Amino acid sequence: MSESVIDLAAPPAGKSSVPEAEEADRARAVASEPLTGEPLVGSLIAGTGAIGAAVAVPAAPGFVMPDALKRSAEALFWPVASLLVTLLLFGLMIAVLGKNPLDLYRLIYVGAFADAFAWQNTLQRAAPIILTALCVALPAQAGLVVIGGEGAVVLGGLVAAMVPGVLGASPIVNLVAMALCAMVAGGVWIGLVGYLRHSRGVNETISSLLMAYIAMAVFNHLVEGMLRDPASLNKPSTKPIGDANMLGTIPGLDVHWGLSYGVIYCLVLFLVLRFTTSGYAIRIAGGNVRAARLAGLPVGRLILGCCFFGGAAAGLAGMAEVAAVHGSANASLAAGYGYAGILVSFIARHNPIAVVPVAILIGGIGAAGGLLQRRMGLPDATMLVLQGMLFMIILTAETMYGRLKIFRPAGA
Repeated sequence: MSESVIDLAAPPAGKSSVPEAEEADRARAVASEPLTGEPLVGSLIAGTGAIGAAVAVPAAPGFVMPDALKRSAEALFWPVASLLVTLLLFGLMIAVLGKNPLDLYRLIYVGAFADAFAWQNTLQRAAPIILTALCVALPAQAGLVVIGGEGAVVLGGLVAAMVPGVLGASPIVNLVAMALCAMVAGGVWIGLVGYLRHSRGVNETISSLLMAYIAMAVFNHLVEGMLRDPASLNKPSTKPIGDANMLGTIPGLDVHWGLSYGVIYCLVLFLVLRFTTSGYAIRIAGGNVRAARLAGLPVGRLILGCCFFGGAAAGLAGMAEVAAVHGSANASLAAGYGYAGILVSFIARHNPIAVVPVAILIGGIGAAGGLLQRRMGLPDATMLVLQGMLFMIILTAETMYGRLKIFRPAGA
């Protein structure tokens, strides 16, 4: 064995070897060089006649963004970019009408976030939007596009308004019963959409929209008919629930407790979707329903459950509006909160946690509508135009995910 090693270490025939003293000097020179930089590499290459190999020292790699961070950055980039593009295009439209776009932007800020009163108005509008956005976001986790939250809102509010007169219990019991009944009403209504989708193959987007119109027609029929309060002359409504059964305000915010309902609902759904087996199954079914069926997951129950609890959130929004704002069920319940929830859910990419700040933003834009109408002479529907433009641009941005090189996974 030793002879073979000696033979391999010996110089080839016909070539002279480097003297031992010179080789030792070069070895000492290499050892004396620092362990970084080009001198070490140069010394090693210079000694190839004696050592027989060159060692390459790789350069220090630059920062590489992890794939998870790329996905998070992209999920934040496109909604923000869509909002900025929308404000720019809306400003151009305002300029065509002869108004100053800078005044528009300033008044939106003043009306939405400038002081405590503006924040109060913004949060008041955001409270029901948070809950109606969950009516879209939760079914979307299971792969469904449900846009009929407005129907669940009005039915939930109608049922909640009937509870105190039927139950006649203490205020606490009445409020709990109102919330539960409203959630059941909204959940059953949207649950029918999930049932039609799973058992009959009916498109959930069309069926939920049509059922919203049916719900509003039923609401108007009952409020203007058998449930109408005889004392409501110019504006038909149900009998008042009474001051004792009204929701109070959150201490320090002067905003009703419906806001806390929405925040808690979002937090619970986020935890369920992220950290439970049921949430994982929902996401699997939403990503690939065929794979979910092959894996033995109960797809039908998952769809029905998502639709029920999504509708329950919208029904709870109706209850909060009755118990905190109107005091009875009337036509003011159909204020478009269900449709605003669609926009919020898509901007938040159906993430329950992201729904909260986006709903506050959209609520602030709505709160600034009155100020724009007074100061700039714009129509009341101006903010609806802005929301419509934002929704279209958000849908366009959905097609751009994964196309920018900076956000692509490593190796893609």
